[in-house]
Amino acid sequence: MAVFTFEDQTTSPVAPATLYKALVKDADDIVPKAVDSFKSVEIVEGNGGPGTIKKISFVEDGETKFVLHKIEGIDEANLGYSYSIVGGVALPDTAEKITIDTKLSDGPNGGSVVKLSIKYHSKGDAPPNEEELKTGKAKSDALFKVIEAYLVANA
Repeated sequence: MAVFTFEDQTTSPVAPATLYKALVKDADDIVPKAVDSFKSVEIVEGNGGPGTIKKISFVEDGETKFVLHKIEGIDEANLGYSYSIVGGVALPDTAEKITIDTKLSDGPNGGSVVKLSIKYHSKGDAPPNEEELKTGKAKSDALFKVIEAYLVANA
């Protein structure tokens, strides 16, 4: 297995503590409200802390699909969160898992800087497919923007 690491960063007008609370602590309630295509978030294993596996169900192209997220770590004091995609439609056939480490910090005008480190754990040594990476990033960015807009609208 090879691990390919990608770094990304974005900013948000939402304060770090508010954004962290929405993305980590309240995501199971907020995401289905903010994103019409998301139907449910359920814990299939664990108690909500590290090691917990969540099944996120949504509708895409008229079909119900799911993603399995495993919580790897929660660092509330430093606004850090780590999870892996371990199953479902967001996990390409070439990947064992995809781990996303997120760290929020103070940004301009009271907003946030969001730093991401994405680790693609491949089956074998083959690098990830560029098109799959672009599609995954586009979906992730769109989801983030919808949640951000929901927070701004409901502030």
